[in-house]
Amino acid sequence: MTLAPLTRPARLRQGARVAVVAPGGPVPGERLETGLDILRGWGLDPVVGRHVLDVHRDFGYLAGADKGRARDLEEAWCDPSVDAVLCARGGYGVQRIVDLLDWAAMRAAGPKVFVGYSDITALHEAFAVRLGLATLHGPMTATVSFLKDARTQDSLRATLFEPESVMTLGLETAGVLVPGRARGVTLGGCVSLLAAGLGTPDARAGARGGLLLIEDIGEEAYRLDRILTQLSRSGRLDGVAGVALGSWEDCGPYEEVRTLLYDRLGPLGVPVVEELGFGHCATALTMPLGVPAVLDTDTRALTLDVPALR
Repeated sequence: MTLAPLTRPARLRQGARVAVVAPGGPVPGERLETGLDILRGWGLDPVVGRHVLDVHRDFGYLAGADKGRARDLEEAWCDPSVDAVLCARGGYGVQRIVDLLDWAAMRAAGPKVFVGYSDITALHEAFAVRLGLATLHGPMTATVSFLKDARTQDSLRATLFEPESVMTLGLETAGVLVPGRARGVTLGGCVSLLAAGLGTPDARAGARGGLLLIEDIGEEAYRLDRILTQLSRSGRLDGVAGVALGSWEDCGPYEEVRTLLYDRLGPLGVPVVEELGFGHCATALTMPLGVPAVLDTDTRALTLDVPALR
């Protein structure tokens, strides 16, 4: 089955109420406050989930208990006064809460803006499969790139408020790994999370007609090899129309990573653009997931057919 465009939520307006949640790892309080100030400066009204600053009693890599993290997300989503849900950070633990959420209640609450990346990929996939909702692979409220990089902030702000102003996506660093032009519906995220999701209720059978956006952090070349090989052998890459590559921070020398990406993705026979400018990097563009777009190696950019938000 060819991937179809997903439902796009409405753009934000001045004064919109946005909830900040922590579905995965613990959040540094000082960074969170700085991020909230940025959101307030945009004219938004941020509210913070009750468990965002929690730390798990036994596992310090989790932002509190699974039920608390899930409750924050579910309550924010089902609150009719909340227009968007933004993640404070990623970090391991997101997969642990997916099956604790009341998806029927969240579906009944209707579409809203959802923003995050890294381990939040597990929720991007779940929102696509369970809610049919387009989401934003974008910077998170308490992460360094959002706090420090003006272009990262501008990309998210424009996407939230004036999405028609950011229809062509990509940085000057973008290059061509495999030439060509492809049209499809965007999907993807952190590639290790896509592999980790295989065999779960949220795993899509393939990517037919899709433009796959992938990136990662801290995965050496041999582990990326294993991840991409697993995705290929499972059929997860079957029918993909094109691939856009983001950042590969702390994955070793880029030339080695680049050689590996070409080795694993080149045989797909589809256009591949590299270093497009999203993921765990200093400047991280906001990339819509679930919208129709064109990937063109002549322009070295991803061009949306429609704005990310209505």
